[in-house]
Amino acid sequence: NARKELEVIGDAKDGSTAIQKALKLKPDIVIMDLLMPGMDGAEATEELLRQDPAAKVLILTTFGTADGIAHALKAGAKGAIMKNAEFSELAETIHTIANGGTSISAEIEQILAENPPVPELSARQLEILSSITRGLTNEDIAKQCDLSLQRVKEHLANLFTKLGAANRTEAVAIALRKHLLKI
Repeated sequence: NARKELEVIGDAKDGSTAIQKALKLKPDIVIMDLLMPGMDGAEATEELLRQDPAAKVLILTTFGTADGIAHALKAGAKGAIMKNAEFSELAETIHTIANGGTSISAEIEQILAENPPVPELSARQLEILSSITRGLTNEDIAKQCDLSLQRVKEHLANLFTKLGAANRTEAVAIALRKHLLKI
């Protein structure tokens, strides 16, 4: 029986506590919730794996934000599954990861495919994105950032490509939806 094979040896209310307990208890698998107070699951996964590269992390989430899941997977999580998965699927995923494999549920793969995470933006790209959010023209941005007009246009073209946006309005909408800007 899979339930008897699995033993919970610790739990945590937030990301920082999860890291401390995982480093102390050294579980075979750390099941990390994406949504936790303070440090979220993606950040906690990144920090845990920085301190203990051998740790095996499975991301568990009630709803997946593609960016959060992608961040955790990029940091080194070995798998991701939805909280509403059947116990048998969760147990199988845990065993796969414990045995050195990786496992991403079909629901998570669909979330990542339908809403791909945004590639990391440079500080300059974020500055220009913030400027267009405030309605600045290319000329205004060039003055504000001490850039040539041509360089601003190049930054905008690169920014639109990274975001998958056709224009300024779409870029701003994506940036707000993906919480790329603080407003």
